[in-house]
This record gives sequence, structure tokens and C-alpha cells, in this order.
Amino acid sequence: MKLDLESANWINPARIRRVSIIFLLLGVLATITLIATSSGGLDIFGRPLGTDFSNVYTAGQMVWDGRDAVAYVPVEQEKVQQALFNDPDVPFYAWHYPPFFLILAAGLALLPYTLSWLTWMAATLPLYVLAMRRIIDDKTALIAALGFPAVAVNFLHGQNGFLTAALIGGAMLCLRSKPIAAGVLIALLAYKPQFGVLIPIALLAGGYYRTFAAAVVTLIAMCGLATLIFGTDIWLGFYESRHFSQNVILEAGSTGWHKIQSVFSAVRMWGGSISQAYTVQATLALFLVVSTAWIWRSKADMDLKAASLITGSLLLTPYMLDYDMVALAPALLFVTRYGLKTGFLPYERILLAVIWMSPILTRPAIEYLAMPIGLASMLGLYGLVLFKARAELAAPQSAANAPT
Repeated sequence: MKLDLESANWINPARIRRVSIIFLLLGVLATITLIATSSGGLDIFGRPLGTDFSNVYTAGQMVWDGRDAVAYVPVEQEKVQQALFNDPDVPFYAWHYPPFFLILAAGLALLPYTLSWLTWMAATLPLYVLAMRRIIDDKTALIAALGFPAVAVNFLHGQNGFLTAALIGGAMLCLRSKPIAAGVLIALLAYKPQFGVLIPIALLAGGYYRTFAAAVVTLIAMCGLATLIFGTDIWLGFYESRHFSQNVILEAGSTGWHKIQSVFSAVRMWGGSISQAYTVQATLALFLVVSTAWIWRSKADMDLKAASLITGSLLLTPYMLDYDMVALAPALLFVTRYGLKTGFLPYERILLAVIWMSPILTRPAIEYLAMPIGLASMLGLYGLVLFKARAELAAPQSAANAPT
């Protein structure tokens, strides 16, 4: 029997639910297994449970020890992580978030480590679910969002992808009806500053000046609060930490090319020099800036604008890891919502399905085939959104003529 890829009508709600539940259960099973086989907060492979969460927890501990300024000094934080797990060989995870995120880290450090990790996941996962449910209020869409393979990747890394997806997805939902709230959500996203470069361009190009102002005021307030609590020296520590993040983690690839899903990383993985990688990344960034300004100045449907901004924000930064792909969930739902309103293009359903599946394929595809599947998926999604926006704007009687 020939498989119809053009219409892909076999990708129906029932099949979507079944596949999503399978991936959701696999993620739950992996989490339970790692916890059950752990000892002293370390999993069976000798890594901290929640791996990356260890940098949040130890940074929070350093706040309570009065050593918040040196939380940005890798050698000092590594000592704290080694002491926490009583293991000099425990893998090191550096802290490089802005100072206002230290406030949250300090709160999480009041709990025992494993409980703190699970609490962080339990607090942010519902926010993710709420935002996804607001985009498409449908059981199948919600199950697909929970079964999205990036969810398990984020959970097992103790990362903040749920919060990132909730904030940027929520901001896009609030933009027209609650512009001030949208600005506050965007400012909160500044704990991941690398994802915020395109947002001011989109807001100004689209005329969302109240949202832009609300984001600026909120961000200034957040920085002021961090300065009041930690002093001005904390910002110097944060600034100096960029050398470790840039030189060791990004350029040298100590995190692993199989984890980083950017054009920069792909060029480096394929043997390109640092300057070549930056050149390619900068070229892509220029294209993203121009196309973002174009689509947000246009009368394209808001679902397409939202999807373009979310996907473009992930593509623009050279430092985008596979667990950050949780933020693709709202982009996929916005594109799906648009498709449900206007119809899907030939092969679009199969493309969206491949993109949905990609987070679980990224690491093995790079490790064994040197193929950046995650990067290719994001580029494909961004290209799809621009194509649909251009087609909509070219149609005289399209919904593009409706006010946004």
C-alpha cells in the first residue's frame, strides 16, 4: 500500500494521540528509572539528576553562603558542585544566567537537591501546559504538547524550557488583547537573553509600542531588584562569565556539538573555523532580522507572526541546545492553528510531524551521521511560515486584509 505523504491524512487525531502518549510514557519511564537507580543525587551514569539543574542549585547555595558574586567563577562553582555530590569527578555545569535569576535559584536551594529539581519541573510544566492549551483548546493538541519529545529532554536536564515556552507563547497570546501583560512576560524571558534579540524588532515593526515599553520598564525593575539584593559587583561577575560561555562552551564545543542546535555549531562540527562559523551565523541572523521586520510590518495572520518570531529567536542565537526546542511547541501549535483555519499545504502535515519528532533524533543524528536534524527542522519550520505568509499576502481576498 502506497503511503500518501502529500496530504498525509493518515496523520489524524487518534494516531497523534497514540504516538504522543507513547513518547510521554517513555519519558516518564526514563525519569523513574534514573531516580530509582540513583545514589546520592547522582544517576547511574555518575551525572547529577537533572544534570543542568545542578548549576541552578549550587548557585543558589552560594547565595546563602554569601558567595553570590563568585557563582559566576567556574572554578569556584565547580568546588561547590563537587562538595554537594561528594564526588570530585562529577560533571561540571556552569552558571551563566543573569543576576535576577539568582533570586529564584536561592529559593530552590532551600530544598534538598532531588526534591528541588522535581519541584522546579512541577512548577514550570503546568505553565507550559496552560500556554499550550490557550493556543489550541483541544485534547489532541494538549497530548501532543505533552508527548513532544523535547518535553522529556528538558525534564531530564532539569532545564527551563517549560518556562521559556510558556513565557514566549503566553506573550504572543496576550499581545493584542493584553499588551502590558505581554510586555511583562517578554521581560521575564530575559533570563535567556540570547532568545530576545528579535523580539524588540518584531514589536517595533508591528507597532506594539505599549508592549515594548512595558517590557523595558519591567526589565529595568528586575535589574534594579537584583542590584539591590546582590550589589553592583554581581553584574561584573556576570559580564566576566561570558568568556567561559563563549570560549569554552560555545567555540570549543565542550558541551558537545550533538547538543547544540545552531548553524554555528554545525559549521564547527563539520570542521569549519570559529570565524567561518560566526560568519555563517551572522548571515543567518541578518536574514532573520530582515524577515522578522517584514512579516511583523505586514498584515499576515498573527499565528504566522508568532510562529516566525519564536522559531527565528531559536535560530538566531549560536547557543541553542536541544532542550531549548521545547519552545518549538508553541510555534508548531500556532502553525497548526493557522492550518486548521485555512487548510494545510501539500506535504505540510508530514513536515510538521517530522519537526515534532526531531528533538529525540538530534543527538544520535549528529553523533553517528553528523546531521543537524534539530537545526534542519527549525529552518524548515521558519521557511514554511514565511512561505505561508507570502502566499497569504499575495492573495487579494485573503485574511491578510483583515485588521491585526
